[in-house]
Amino acid sequence: MAAFLIRRLIQGAIVVALVATLVFLLIHAAPGEPFADSLENPSVSESVRQTWRQAYGLDRPIGEQYARYVAAVFQGNLGFSTSRHRPVADVLADALPNTMLLMGTGLALGLFAGIAVAVAQVRRRGRRVDRLLSGVSLTFLAVPDFWLAMLVLVVFTRLFPLPIGGASDLFIDDFSTVGRIADRAKHLLLPALTLALLYFPIIARHQRAALLETLPAEYVVTARAKGVRESEVIRRHALRNAVLPIVTLLGIAFPALLTGAVFIERVFSWPGMGLVIVESIGSRDYPLLTSSVILSSAFVVIGSILADVVRRSLDPRIGDER
Repeated sequence: MAAFLIRRLIQGAIVVALVATLVFLLIHAAPGEPFADSLENPSVSESVRQTWRQAYGLDRPIGEQYARYVAAVFQGNLGFSTSRHRPVADVLADALPNTMLLMGTGLALGLFAGIAVAVAQVRRRGRRVDRLLSGVSLTFLAVPDFWLAMLVLVVFTRLFPLPIGGASDLFIDDFSTVGRIADRAKHLLLPALTLALLYFPIIARHQRAALLETLPAEYVVTARAKGVRESEVIRRHALRNAVLPIVTLLGIAFPALLTGAVFIERVFSWPGMGLVIVESIGSRDYPLLTSSVILSSAFVVIGSILADVVRRSLDPRIGDER
C-alpha cells in the first residue's frame, strides 16, 4: 500500500504541474490582460500604465513570469488577485467552504436518490416502472445544467418562499446559531437540489448495471435458495458487493464538481469556486484563475487516490496493476 500511495502521489503531482502549466500559458495567450479597461483609458498616463505592469510583472517575458509564479507557489504565495484586490489564498479560503458545502449536500442527495432508483429498477427490471425510471434518468442526464438551474429557480420560488440567490440573508432577524443554520439551509436548498437532479441519473445507471452484474453470482443464488426475500437479497447481498463502481465514481465526481457546477453557482449567485472562476476569467485575473484550477486539479487527484484506497480496502483482490 505504501508503494502504491507513493506512486500515485508522484503521478498526481505530475498531472497537477501539467495542468497548471497549460492553464498559465492559455490564459496569457488569450486576448487582453488585467487592468485592460484602465490601461486602455486615454486619461491614464503611460507612466502609470508601465508602473502597473511592472508591479505585477506583466512587462516580463512569459517564461520569466511562469518561473516567478512557480517559485512563489512553492513558497506558499499564490499571488494577489487583481480583480478582488486581496491575496488569492484569502479569496480561495472564503470560496472553498461554500463550494464544499454545496457539492457535499448535492452529491449526498444525488447518491441517495440514485441508489434508490437503481434498486427500484432492478427489483422491477424489464417492467414498466424500470422503463419509466430509465427514461426519467436519461432525461435529467441530457438536460443542460444551466437550463435546469433556471427551471428549478423559477418553479420552486413560485411555489415556496425560498431565497433566489446568495448563501445567506443580509437582513436576517435571528442571529442565533439555529437561525443562521436555518437561513443557510434555505439558501442551499435550490442549488443543492439542482445538483442532485443532475447527478442522480449517473449514480442510478452505474448502480443498476453493477447490480445486474452481481445478481447472477453464486452467493446471491444461494441466498434466494434459502428463502431470503428479494428485497433483502438486493439490499444485504447484491448492493453491498456492487458498491465498488460507485466508490470510484464518487472519488472522481466530488472533486470534479468543485468547478463542474459553474453555471449553477452563477445562476444562484452562490459564492463558491465556480463563481470565482467565472469572474476571474472575465477580468483576466491570472493569479486567481491559475490557482483555482491548480486547487481543483489537486482535489481531483486526491479524490481519485482516495477512491482507489477505499476500493482496495473493500476488495483486497484489487492488485497494484494501476
